[in-house]
Amino acid sequence: MAAPMSDCRKALESMEPSALPGGAAPYGNFPDYARFHPPEGRVRLLPTALLSRLFPNQRERPLLGLDVGCNSGELSIALYRHLLGLQDNRGSPECSMAGTDLSLLCCDIDSELIERAKQRNPFPASVSYVTLDIMDPSTREPGLHSYLSKFGRSAFDICFCMSVTMWIHLNHGDSGLVAFLSCLASKCTYFLVEPQPWKCYRAAARRLRKLGRNDFDHFRSLTINGDMAEKITEILTKDCAMEPVCCFGNTNWDRSLLLFKSSRPNTCGD
Repeated sequence: MAAPMSDCRKALESMEPSALPGGAAPYGNFPDYARFHPPEGRVRLLPTALLSRLFPNQRERPLLGLDVGCNSGELSIALYRHLLGLQDNRGSPECSMAGTDLSLLCCDIDSELIERAKQRNPFPASVSYVTLDIMDPSTREPGLHSYLSKFGRSAFDICFCMSVTMWIHLNHGDSGLVAFLSCLASKCTYFLVEPQPWKCYRAAARRLRKLGRNDFDHFRSLTINGDMAEKITEILTKDCAMEPVCCFGNTNWDRSLLLFKSSRPNTCGD
């Protein structure tokens, strides 16, 4: 999954936010991400009735979802199909789970990946893609507000953050990670996050070094390290007014899917 650019832009200023030769992608924007981490490895861990369990009351308006770091959209579509009970390559939102309608906004910093996602989108009426740097308030706030205002809403029902936290952390440091989590937690009722373990940080830095490039700006100064699922849980619960709901288990590549719920009253401003 792709995450925003950072101060290391200067070291890569001759390049757009696209993957580098040799399999390195400083922002997580791998062009063929779904090939080595297939969407099925995540969605199989989630109950198909998850949305109806989280939002049991009949709703006259759609649930709103935000997928941050959506890459080229394969996982976004897999989540949409799975959560609405649609069979792969069949079905439509009209035949989804009774009483459940989902509108999903998917964002990524890489415009080429977003264009690819738009071209392949089988649900353009319900799934939207936009190029967005989630760490830049000057573009983030107007972009999210514009989407939410279409539904008369001030926040999302659920936010998905799949294998994005490491890229935020490496490019924006400890304070950037906390700010990122705090921002998303303030914009949703439920937050589903898949943190990368610390071994992935070392592997990402190693890939850059093999290309003769410097480490990520913040890699060697990070004090939030070790068990990243535990550390992110701690940040969300202590600093972001969220409470843990459950862990859906681990993917085949050893990453946990963690669900949190906002403890703020009237999170969605309904």
